Amino acid sequence: MSHKTVRLKTHFLFWLYDRKGEKSGEMYNEIDLDKIDIHAEPPMEEPARQYYYMAKCREWVREFERKNGHRPCFFTQTFGCQMNARDSEKLTGILKKAGYAEADSEEADFVIYNTCTVRENANLKVYGRLGVLHGYKKKNPNMKIALCGCMMQEPSVVEKIKKSYGFVDLIFGTHNIFKFAELLWAALISERTVTDVWDGTEQVVEDLPLERKYSFKSGVNIMFGCNNFCSYCIVPYVRGRERSREPEDILREIKGLAADGVTEIMLLGQNVNSYGKTLKTPIRFAELLQRAEKIEGIERIRFMTSHPKDLSDELIQVMAESKKICRHLHLPLQSGSSRILKAMNRKYTKEQYLALAEKIRKAIPDIALTTDIIVGFPGETEEDFLETLKVVWTVRFESAFTFIYSKRTGTPAAAMEEQVPEDVVKDRFDRLLHEVQKIANERAQLLTGTKQMVLVEETNSRMTDYVTGRLSSNHVVHFPGDASLVGKIMQVSLDECRGFYFMGRATGASLSGLE
Repeated sequence: MSHKTVRLKTHFLFWLYDRKGEKSGEMYNEIDLDKIDIHAEPPMEEPARQYYYMAKCREWVREFERKNGHRPCFFTQTFGCQMNARDSEKLTGILKKAGYAEADSEEADFVIYNTCTVRENANLKVYGRLGVLHGYKKKNPNMKIALCGCMMQEPSVVEKIKKSYGFVDLIFGTHNIFKFAELLWAALISERTVTDVWDGTEQVVEDLPLERKYSFKSGVNIMFGCNNFCSYCIVPYVRGRERSREPEDILREIKGLAADGVTEIMLLGQNVNSYGKTLKTPIRFAELLQRAEKIEGIERIRFMTSHPKDLSDELIQVMAESKKICRHLHLPLQSGSSRILKAMNRKYTKEQYLALAEKIRKAIPDIALTTDIIVGFPGETEEDFLETLKVVWTVRFESAFTFIYSKRTGTPAAAMEEQVPEDVVKDRFDRLLHEVQKIANERAQLLTGTKQMVLVEETNSRMTDYVTGRLSSNHVVHFPGDASLVGKIMQVSLDECRGFYFMGRATGASLSGLE
């Protein structure tokens, strides 16, 4: 697939660029919307076109405030994965750039749901919440409701929303999220539902506003879409084919984040191990990691998700030699039966997975391996399930996300015969969960009594005068502290293991105070 990256045109950059905030590295913070002539024709190039519509939206916001005595507020609800969470940060950034104030509930003037459709239950949650929003909208005639994300890429879903939820004002999908400002403007001035869902795209639009949830850590999209077509998964159909961002754009973003105080980044993609293959000048994921590691200020690098079939020896070596890449690798197994793996179209066997896990453990002894496992895939026998248990016993994962197979309309697996009875699946799921939790606890106990570096992420909501953070291995730690520690990397003694988390105490040293 060809690749197209769109950047600010030079003339537009000179028109709007104010260098006062140059050190942040985030160009959109420096663009003055008031300098845009909103009465002129909109630019054709991106992202200049979107800044034009942000300016128009901001003028609408100002008029709303003059009429109503307050700024319109918005609320964003994210369903699904880290990719969706990152997309929602972009939505939030655009809304704030346009002048909206952020609300803490759905009783807002603008509500947008960024949807997930990996499982049918995700769709049902959205339909349920729409019923609640309808009630709010009856009370607030100014309210606008928008839906975007993976769920909107399904034609049957869009048809149902138009038919049964006609009060929704804006519908768009995953491929044209960069057009949000333009679509927002269309929804603000329209009396009808605005629908703009693309089947696919080759575009990757850079330099749009983004509002991070955390000041000290951030996700970084390195690619979009997926080429794997696992038989149970809807993602390739709703996210499209793989397209990678240019490495220079990724590294520029990371440098900007580092300048803004971010110490931990997570590189995001449906299959990060195949990053760079679609670029005109291909680059390997391992090489991107090496280049990212050289950026001053970044102390931790995470990434997900890795597909076993594409995890290279080079990547293992880079991880083993790195001082910044976290000692955590999420490596989805899905099933321990080679027969079921073939039916899933995973493109590796049980033996290949085990050999890969052994190679990783040998090269990186302190690595924390986590995984995904699906129970009850069509045709799964008791023997297949026992093969999965054997892999769990052999690899000894630090944790595992275990799922009961959910028939997903539109995937090959949904049409497969031999759907496993619900009671059988439930029994297998319970047995698997028991083993996974037992092994995870045993693995965690090995860290008890050691001193580890912990990135403090938040004050603890349940324990007064405690903070919560994560090890490089992704284990959670609670220890005494206050809000002044949030964002710092502290050395902590892991005094007690309580299964899935540790209780500890700070030794008094932060990262800057250690050799």
